[in-house]
Amino acid sequence: MRTAIFAGAASALALLTPAFSKPVSPAPYDVGALQVEQPASKGAPLIFIPGLASGSWTWKDSAARLGTGHAVYLLTLPGFDGRKPIPGATLMTLSRDLKKLIETKHLKRPVLIGHSLGGTLALSFAAEHPDLIAGVIAVDGLPVFPGTEAMTGDRSALAQRAHAQLDGQTPEQFAAYQQTYMKQFGTIDEARAKMIAEYSSRSDPHAVADFAAQALMLDLRPKLTAITVPVVEISPFYAPDFAAMGVDEAGKTNYYRMLLDGIEKLEVMSVSPARHFVMFDQPEKFATTLDAALAKVYEFTPAKSAP
Repeated sequence: MRTAIFAGAASALALLTPAFSKPVSPAPYDVGALQVEQPASKGAPLIFIPGLASGSWTWKDSAARLGTGHAVYLLTLPGFDGRKPIPGATLMTLSRDLKKLIETKHLKRPVLIGHSLGGTLALSFAAEHPDLIAGVIAVDGLPVFPGTEAMTGDRSALAQRAHAQLDGQTPEQFAAYQQTYMKQFGTIDEARAKMIAEYSSRSDPHAVADFAAQALMLDLRPKLTAITVPVVEISPFYAPDFAAMGVDEAGKTNYYRMLLDGIEKLEVMSVSPARHFVMFDQPEKFATTLDAALAKVYEFTPAKSAP
């Protein structure tokens, strides 16, 4: 069942794309290769990290709602959402930039909230620096790419194929690819998928290819036992995508729990019906689930960061 769940529902990049809305902060600044927007500055800190080819617009609604009681930091990665690529930027260097943001802004144990690739980055950071954060909320972001968890040895061939698929695309081809992806995997509503794809198409194909390949090379599972802070995984589920495989909502939830095995304080919460961009398919359910996830993080945090 482990490999079957994503065999038909996910392509080589099925867990690594974006969502929609415009930036909420008028005065962004850079910390290393990260662009940071800070629309709210009072309360326990939250750092929102978007996914592949995404921008801070992924988190607009969540940031506006939670900004009434939290200091909010919205990140955009280099090469995404109209930003120029930065040579040498990797998930490892971005983790160092995230550490610099937390230390230079004197953030007291922020919660990292990441979608897709952003969730993977948050998990990686938690394994290296659990003392700096209160916890992680990962939205369809995992320690290993689903469907590849049984792979052993060198993953470079898989990563190179994904890189080649994206890196050679013209802007027009990349825009068409985003439209196809969003309709198949991103959201349930076709009109919303079209709009989100228009936003994600503003990203640089070469940068997207680089980070997609890095994500496919990654397997954080051996490091998960080092994560001592609570982790909440939010898992979207859309029954028609899994019907042919005979996988129900509980089955997918258990599969995600298996991929995250090793994290001591783990909760997996499902939201349905929704695809990868659950915050747009089910905004009200997602808001309720995100609030519950935050409460869970603060419940297990010894030195509580909650307001």
